Amino acid sequence: MTRVFVPRDAAALAVGADAVAAALAPHAQVVRTGSRGLFWLEPMIEVETQSGRIAYGPVSAADIPALLAAGLLEGHATAHRLGNPADIPFLRRQNRLTFARCGEIDPLSFTDYRAHGGMTGLDRAYAAGPAATVQTVLDSGLRGRGGAGFPTGIKWKTVADAKGPRKYIVCNADEGDSGTYADRMLMEGDPFTLIEGMAIAAFAVGAAKGYVYTRSEYPHAIATFDAALAIARREGLLGAGFDIEQRVGGGAYVCGEETALLESLEGKRGQVRAKPPLPAHQGLFSRPTVINNVVTLASVPAILRDGAKAYHALGFGRSRGTMPIQLAGNVRNGGLFEVGFGVTLGELVNDIGGGTRSGRPVRAVQVGGPLGAYFPPSLFDTPFDYEAFAAKDGLIGHGGVVVFDDTVDMARMARFAMEFCAAESCGKCTPCRIGSVRGRETIEKIIAGHEVDRNLEVLRDLCHTLRFGSLCALGGFIPYPVLSALEHFPDDFRRLAHPDARRNAA
Repeated sequence: MTRVFVPRDAAALAVGADAVAAALAPHAQVVRTGSRGLFWLEPMIEVETQSGRIAYGPVSAADIPALLAAGLLEGHATAHRLGNPADIPFLRRQNRLTFARCGEIDPLSFTDYRAHGGMTGLDRAYAAGPAATVQTVLDSGLRGRGGAGFPTGIKWKTVADAKGPRKYIVCNADEGDSGTYADRMLMEGDPFTLIEGMAIAAFAVGAAKGYVYTRSEYPHAIATFDAALAIARREGLLGAGFDIEQRVGGGAYVCGEETALLESLEGKRGQVRAKPPLPAHQGLFSRPTVINNVVTLASVPAILRDGAKAYHALGFGRSRGTMPIQLAGNVRNGGLFEVGFGVTLGELVNDIGGGTRSGRPVRAVQVGGPLGAYFPPSLFDTPFDYEAFAAKDGLIGHGGVVVFDDTVDMARMARFAMEFCAAESCGKCTPCRIGSVRGRETIEKIIAGHEVDRNLEVLRDLCHTLRFGSLCALGGFIPYPVLSALEHFPDDFRRLAHPDARRNAA
């Protein structure tokens, strides 16, 4: 019976993938996969033919009878036909390493995982030994993909060298940035690569226990990963030497900060810890702890499999390897695009993303989640690189790119940043707890046209206090979107700055 691959990724389920699978089930062997990340084509199905897999999309359940009659199972139907998935331009331009198996394999088939190169990295780590494994990660240039960009190998070496009877590996899967979904996609589409990456980290530093802290808003990822953990134990990947437990968060954005996450894992309120001590010295339960996010740990198997030089050869400047960039917002071709660092923001938005879905001009792009700066088209020549973005007061964060057209009101977006910080603050430090509330109130006065010049001065002063007085990045980075909106879109803050304008608005 012909095999047809239908995604089980949450994005595909949201647009009817289950109904498509049910319509195909009487006629073909349906294999549920993850998504390849071309969300504007979901549900995208693939038919296994003698000449390879042929993709069709977007497909609805109502399309299936006509497609079957036109020769879908032989790869002949022309409606919705996209051809070989590897030849689709959006996929052809990528450097798929971390997400190479997403959309190709059954995510809960360990046999499929091995057949597509899985476990090779762990086998090579075992052959090389712990010290050599740490050195390979150091030499690769891998940096944390959660936002800070700290060198992963240095973190691992610190934990490996730390003294103590017990060490931990903690995976931060509390993916809360706006426009991001890479963690979810990987946990739903290729969970064994995260498990293998954590097993390599545990072997490298001498840890016996791992935790994955997953956000509660991801029910499909949670269920798939729990099922994968059970399979990994049966296959001997997990067990007496090293085991992993998944914990589900309570929906607090601040728990994406590593020390607040540790507090939550320990059963406490998710509040930020003062540093030092660093988690690498005193982390979970005061033991040496490696904390990396999903994409960082899932990148490790390919590094061990192919070698540090191959991974380091990709990228730009100090940013080596690939980054799964997530295109979202008002963009024509929304989806996950994994590529080596160095591609420009303009290429991502206009060329790869296809511009806005509305067809109107792009006005602003926010990179790095709700703490990221807003970049206008005049900055679209900026390479996607940690240092290049930092030089322009921006952040890469978790790789989310949210596009806005020319109807966006940037003063209201700045207000949202302060409102978000006020809602999500853990309350431990005064600048974040109080400053964000005062910031929201001040922007509301500016929007209303009340003493605009004076309140703009107050707002900038508040941003300075938040940036340099907050305990963690939540309060410290909220000034990025606010100040970038002020700098690049000043007219949006001065529409009601003068008495005549206020009278006309009334």
